[in-house]
Amino acid sequence: MTKARELRDMADDQIRLVWKDAAESLFRLRLQAQTEKLASPTEVRKHRRTIARCQTILAERTSLAEGARQSLAESARQGNEAGAV
Repeated sequence: MTKARELRDMADDQIRLVWKDAAESLFRLRLQAQTEKLASPTEVRKHRRTIARCQTILAERTSLAEGARQSLAESARQGNEAGAV
C-alpha cells in the first residue's frame, strides 16, 4: 500500500487517483466478503487506511492554501491601511 510519505510527494490529482483506486478495491472486497470468504481480510483495513491518508493529506493541503490566502489578504489590508494614514 501507499505510505503517507509517498502520498505527500504526489500531486493532488495523483492522490485523488490513488484514493479512487483504493475506494474501488474496497468496494470489490466488501462485495467479495459478502459472497465468499476473503483470502486476505487485512486488505480491507489497508484500503480503508489508504483512503484516510489521501483524505487527510488533501485536507491539510486545502487548509494550508486557505491559511496562505488569508495571510496574503491580511498583509494587503495592512499595507492599504498604512498607505491611507
